[in-house]
Amino acid sequence: MARRPRRSERLPAPLPSGAAGTRPVVAIVGRPNVGKSTLFNRLAGRHVAIVEDVPGVTRDRHYADTEAMGKPYVLVDTGGFEPSSEDVMAASIAEQVKLAVEECDIVICVLDATTDPTPADREAVQMLRQVADKPVLYVANKADSPKKALGAASHYELGVAEVLPVSALHGHGTGELEERLAEILPEPPPEPEPVAGAGAPRVAIVGRPNAGKSSLVNRLLGEERHVVDHRPGTTVDSIDSLIVRGGREMVLIDTAGMRKKARIRKGVEGLGVIHAIRSMERSDAVVLMIDAAEGPGEQDAKIAGLAEERGLALVIGLNKMDALDEDARKRAVRRTREILSFVPWAPVVTLSVKTGRGVNKLMDALEGAIASREKRVTTGELNRFFEEVIERHPPPTMKNRAVRIFYITQAATRPPTFVVVTNQPRYVHFSYQRYVVNQIRERFGFEGTAIRVKYRAKRKR
Repeated sequence: MARRPRRSERLPAPLPSGAAGTRPVVAIVGRPNVGKSTLFNRLAGRHVAIVEDVPGVTRDRHYADTEAMGKPYVLVDTGGFEPSSEDVMAASIAEQVKLAVEECDIVICVLDATTDPTPADREAVQMLRQVADKPVLYVANKADSPKKALGAASHYELGVAEVLPVSALHGHGTGELEERLAEILPEPPPEPEPVAGAGAPRVAIVGRPNAGKSSLVNRLLGEERHVVDHRPGTTVDSIDSLIVRGGREMVLIDTAGMRKKARIRKGVEGLGVIHAIRSMERSDAVVLMIDAAEGPGEQDAKIAGLAEERGLALVIGLNKMDALDEDARKRAVRRTREILSFVPWAPVVTLSVKTGRGVNKLMDALEGAIASREKRVTTGELNRFFEEVIERHPPPTMKNRAVRIFYITQAATRPPTFVVVTNQPRYVHFSYQRYVVNQIRERFGFEGTAIRVKYRAKRKR
């Protein structure tokens, strides 16, 4: 076997520092059954649910915010496709790697330490080796024992400089992998210099291609600053624009359109939301633009889920309503509410960017959502309200544990975060937690923003 290069020869060069508030994206690629999802969960530091039961749509989770040696990044898993033949597998791997290289900053290519390289492995590695500007880390998974770790050496015949043997299942070797990642990941960027609109709320305009994102920004700006084309995917990167409405500044982030499902294979759909992830990294609110004729799809649900998970304000814009009759408009609104039922607090605004109808209503809803995200309720007002809630519906007993609630306070804004002090935080049933959230919204509003309610034990003297 050829001499293994010295460490200085084989390590990819560190990435340059990115823009403030953004995190690099690391993609995991590889053929099926090599343990990509297991490695994903290991690096994410927790078991991430892959599918949630949401009526009308599957919300696959292929992304996680995590860090390596204190350096934050976004991890994306590209697994999930099920090819029926070896030829289809090779084609799927090729498309997966192409998209990963196009969209991500760092690629982790997962191989199988227990088998020799396959044709699909060879094609993927050959493609990755041709990319000079993307750092690539090759790992041989399933190295669960020293003997199996020796099997990783067979992958040096692929011509790569270094193969890291790891066991994602048991954690062996993942520490060294994280060290390699940390050496490549850029240092957290310094605080940006003050600029116009630096203190203004930042709003990401997101959605699938051709939903009217750039047209909305152009109408709000009053000029054709952004290229608008009927062909999907005209916008190729995020663009920031400062607007002033009613004396209040706001920064609009127009993002590249997400790929249509027909354009990408099932296994790489997680990469289709990377532009949305990047823009949400530095946003306070999200406007999800949806073509009313097409209706919301799986990727729209993923965007809404991202906004909820990150605690952002969210407004849903049903665009191109001028092309529909009255019955079709009602069906579009009803279907949107059904598919995005997990964010019932997000207002749905019907509009036509082309004619301008409903745009002001959308902006009013957006400003209201941003104000809700910054809203604070006093502790006294909260506790007077909570006494009424407990009197009407006290928390149920669980596992013979009587749950007592002492008080509630708002600990933070952006998003509004409440802390409920109780004697048994572990035994507050999830249905009661949902009831409390609904009661808070009913009394204090918070329309258009995610909220958080945390339960903590009372400190003992």
